[in-house]
Amino acid sequence: MAAVVKAYNHITHWFNKQVFFEKLYNPLGYVLLISIAIALGYVISALQLKYGFLILIAIIGVPVLGACLFNQTFSVVLILTISISIELLRKYSSVPFGTALDGLLFLSFFGLLLNQLKERRKNFAKSPVSVFIMVWVLYNLMEVLNPWAGSRMAWLYTVRSMAGLILFYFIACYAFKDLRSIIITIKTIIILAFISALYGLKQEIFGFTTAELSWLYADPERFQLIFQWSRMRIFSFFSDPTNFGIYMGYMGTFCFVMATGPFKMKHKIWLAIGGGAMFLAMAYAGSRTPFVLVPFGFLILIMMTLEKKYIIGMAAVFVLGTGVMMKSTSSAVMYRIQSAFDPTKSDDTMKVRLENQSLIQPFIYRHPFGAGLGSSGIWGKRFTPDSFLADFAHDSGFVRIAVELGWIGLTIYCLFLFTVIRTAIYYYLRVRNPKIRHFYLCFIVIFFMLTLANYPQEAIVQLPTSLVFYVSCAAIVKMKDFDDVAIENEKASGSESLLDQMMEGDRQLEAPKENIDDLQKLENV
Repeated sequence: MAAVVKAYNHITHWFNKQVFFEKLYNPLGYVLLISIAIALGYVISALQLKYGFLILIAIIGVPVLGACLFNQTFSVVLILTISISIELLRKYSSVPFGTALDGLLFLSFFGLLLNQLKERRKNFAKSPVSVFIMVWVLYNLMEVLNPWAGSRMAWLYTVRSMAGLILFYFIACYAFKDLRSIIITIKTIIILAFISALYGLKQEIFGFTTAELSWLYADPERFQLIFQWSRMRIFSFFSDPTNFGIYMGYMGTFCFVMATGPFKMKHKIWLAIGGGAMFLAMAYAGSRTPFVLVPFGFLILIMMTLEKKYIIGMAAVFVLGTGVMMKSTSSAVMYRIQSAFDPTKSDDTMKVRLENQSLIQPFIYRHPFGAGLGSSGIWGKRFTPDSFLADFAHDSGFVRIAVELGWIGLTIYCLFLFTVIRTAIYYYLRVRNPKIRHFYLCFIVIFFMLTLANYPQEAIVQLPTSLVFYVSCAAIVKMKDFDDVAIENEKASGSESLLDQMMEGDRQLEAPKENIDDLQKLENV
């Protein structure tokens, strides 16, 4: 009997060493991996193609889902990547990729709740930005009870974009445990924007794919929107050139503002190259809105810094830009750019928008809670086609909120945007770490640009801009926690959030000792 126990202990000790200490980085791990690969290859080859494909998806999907459940930083990067490519995938397949993105988002949020039960980190929830986000989500959920709403199904389809995706803010806040995770996310956003710009330039130079042309010709209105001035406007991975152009506009500005920061020269060069590619793609997209946003973004940069180099650079660009705008041209791209700054060429569009807003104002005054989510636009045409709102062209994110959520909802949303910008400016003026301070400056420029863009277009609620906006909100809430001067100020004021951070730091310092004790106990078995 003693021999059996000794053999059992020896086998257990060997197994623990192979699996837990060496983590299968040994001959046993090589044999297991080769065996599993051979077995899976045989099973997939023996089954039909669709079943083999499902097995392949399961092999990749299960670890990815597990990572999203327990690693919020990985989840943030993956969700941002999917949000960029989702419209491209829709052109090649009828699979509901939007539903898959929602599922991934809720899975990550569920993982956040599970981790929160253990770690109980809630200091970010006390931020005014978090408070307004929770109020906004609650208000949108209560809209299901709106007595003026014509369809509850329209609310179900619309609440996802208006309030569901905002859960990404809390996921990002939880994922940003250190400055490194924020920098990784910023790099991901820039790289994805650069790839989008390159693909858009590929469409301009080499043309569209067969699937993209089929998608383009399938809808006459879509074709009319994209084919203008005897040329095709590029849209890259997106559903329309306007959304793509706005994305390129604020991300290109973000890259150039970032390139002026305290970073290595090679990083500045890559940022300048990426920003130039984005501005070029923006020009070929042919949307007027981003051409106004870019100078507005640089104007905000000057107002925030009041530095001589920015003022001189902006003055030089203004002089050159004025010369380009006054020069006659036969280029459709240049004509489109010039029309954005020529009131005589854009009066008709603005006149129609102002007339529509004047028409809808009495309705907004009489309906403080609006007509319900999804009462206008494509969902209004689908679920309440007999309503006059179904054919109402709001052409604005703010007007849409006023119509669907009422002037109360519009007030809440404007206060939310004001709080976001105020928070970013507040910490920009107080942090002392030069890199963190410059990150705040870049996000301030983005927030102002998107707020302006949301008036002529539905800019903020569109993918991937909505997720970029929410992750930027999370960044401004968390970055100040990693600034030495900000931490010292919170110590002096006795901030409760700082105590939470100090307790979390103590737990992190104690964790390695506990792990060492566990390993020693396991070694002694």
